[in-house]
Amino acid sequence: MKQSLQLRIGQSLTMTPQLQQAIRLLQLSTLELQSEIQGVLDSNPLLEQDEGGTQESRETDGNSEQDKTNGKDADSPLTDTNNETIPDDLPVDSNWEDIYDTGTTSYSAPGTDDKRDIYETITAGGEDLHEHLYWQLDLAIMSESDRVIARHLIDAINDDGYLTQDLKEIHRNLPEPLEAGMDEVEVVLHRIQQFDPVGTGARGLRENLELQLEQFDPDSPWLKEAKILLRDHFKLLGNRDYNQLCRRMGLPKDDLQHVLHLIQSLNPRPGSSFNNTEPEYIVPDVFVAKHNGKWHVELNTDSIPKLRINALYANMVKRANNSKDNTYLRDNLQEARWFLKSLQSRHETLLKVANSIVMRQHNFFDYGEEAMKPMVLRSIAEEVEMHESTISRVTTRKYMHTPRGIYEFKYFFSSHVSTEAGGECSATAIRAIIKKLVAAENPVKPLSDSKMTSILAEQGIKVARRTIAKYRESLSISPSNERKRLA
Repeated sequence: MKQSLQLRIGQSLTMTPQLQQAIRLLQLSTLELQSEIQGVLDSNPLLEQDEGGTQESRETDGNSEQDKTNGKDADSPLTDTNNETIPDDLPVDSNWEDIYDTGTTSYSAPGTDDKRDIYETITAGGEDLHEHLYWQLDLAIMSESDRVIARHLIDAINDDGYLTQDLKEIHRNLPEPLEAGMDEVEVVLHRIQQFDPVGTGARGLRENLELQLEQFDPDSPWLKEAKILLRDHFKLLGNRDYNQLCRRMGLPKDDLQHVLHLIQSLNPRPGSSFNNTEPEYIVPDVFVAKHNGKWHVELNTDSIPKLRINALYANMVKRANNSKDNTYLRDNLQEARWFLKSLQSRHETLLKVANSIVMRQHNFFDYGEEAMKPMVLRSIAEEVEMHESTISRVTTRKYMHTPRGIYEFKYFFSSHVSTEAGGECSATAIRAIIKKLVAAENPVKPLSDSKMTSILAEQGIKVARRTIAKYRESLSISPSNERKRLA
């Protein structure tokens, strides 16, 4: 094949380093942005945190000395310094795929101007359930072989406190030199079931509840009836067949109600009180408040440290030479300016989108979730004249502090269903109506999904029964047969 040179004209998407940085800052949460700013402060000597008057006085003195050396006035503006030698753009040396980092950065250190109580900013990891059980095992008096069996049993207990493996399987996995029968494994399990919290090591819900009842005083009222109910009528209890329970146990409804109250006072997940997960705090990006009858949005400037360019180092760039030190300072000065500009662009975009959301959803702030309007990303994108992908980045992991609570920006976006009047009702409003109906229902005869569909149809909202079931499950509301209660 003959080789030849050809000239082709085409278009390709290239992104300047400034645009790449602006997009990356836009998709960071507040905590991640704090970590990013700290990293830039550590790496760029031209950028510093604005800490107030003391620092400014020190910089002013330093600038005066430097300006005397350079023969310049100390009041000359920094932004006009050596603009001829600092390029506006750097050569593009990366592709579109190189700028996104989907990983999250954990940064929980409070800002330098954080005035919260010190105990509110300290988190301590507590011991988990297994550590608590091992600690009790070390204090227990038992033989070495029983201690080995106990460790295998504790390893098979999940975070809720239940034994997840069959005793026969645990017995087969014991070390071969350990000659122990099934009866010995059962005995050791009973020892563990006496550990704190009560009910740990149970092989099911019924055994867990029975273990907790054993810890009550024998003279406790309704204790005998509760044990009989769990032992002989546990399936009827699970089905909430209270009429059949009254007939089987020979108790009137009032007495059965006392028995059920005793059982409901027990903990179905005894291990849930042990949790070593550190809390994750949410720092709101904007505050929404009502002033003079109108809703206003303002940025949470306290969560982001204030930055500025170091005047002393910036004035050193005035020396128009190509030395290594001067080139280093000039490059860092330009990067610092880019970072400040990208940070300002992020704040402006965030505030613009938040204002648009509040303006469209002002009924929510006045009347609650039932007044939420359907809204999609495109409607906000068209209003602020931005792309939908940009709105998606702005609304992801960004939070709004309102008088009704803290909400993620994406919470205000929802699909819609049609109404008989030809209008639209948002999915969030329908969920709020379902929650309100369930809260006001008769516990003896709770509302079914079909009944709630009919109630919504009477209000002019056309929604299918399966949609009601989907919204109900998203609210963690049980079906009607599981919500049934005695009078």
